[in-house]
Amino acid sequence: MEFDALTQGVAPGGLVSSSEIKVLICYILKSVKEPVPATKLCELLNYEGIANAFEVSDNIESLLQNNHIICVNSADESYTTTDSGNGIAETLKTSVPISIREKACKATFKMLSRIRNTKETDIAITREGENTFITCSAVDNNAVIMSVKLLVTDENQAVAIKNKFLDDPSEIYSKIVDLFTE
Repeated sequence: MEFDALTQGVAPGGLVSSSEIKVLICYILKSVKEPVPATKLCELLNYEGIANAFEVSDNIESLLQNNHIICVNSADESYTTTDSGNGIAETLKTSVPISIREKACKATFKMLSRIRNTKETDIAITREGENTFITCSAVDNNAVIMSVKLLVTDENQAVAIKNKFLDDPSEIYSKIVDLFTE
């Protein structure tokens, strides 16, 4: 296999060939069955140490030019596979290690979930005098169904709480309801 991809930020065992990166992109888009924003996918695969972000971006462009993927939302540049992209994903998936495929898909599902959850939440980190607060609200059809304001030690703790809340706001809502009704 030809090692023709930039390796800056790629963990040992990550993808170092453009062909592997293309197959992985098609595999992810086929597997998640919903459009994925290109910039988020580039950041995610780089953050996970799977592939260099610039290489992912270049390979997305190549797949787009060859009609293996299509842009379905120009506002956030979200892509999905075409029939030929699905064929690439299915036929060549074994050229990418299963551990990489599973890690990439798991991270993509989590990222897409966070994107959806961001639209269904309202989170504010505020300062009142010397105190830092975070207010986490779950929203359904523009109606606030839950809002919690917490005093936190600092902005780092607020960001950690924000990230946990964005992981699964409905689970947190359910646990709060359970606590009050048990």
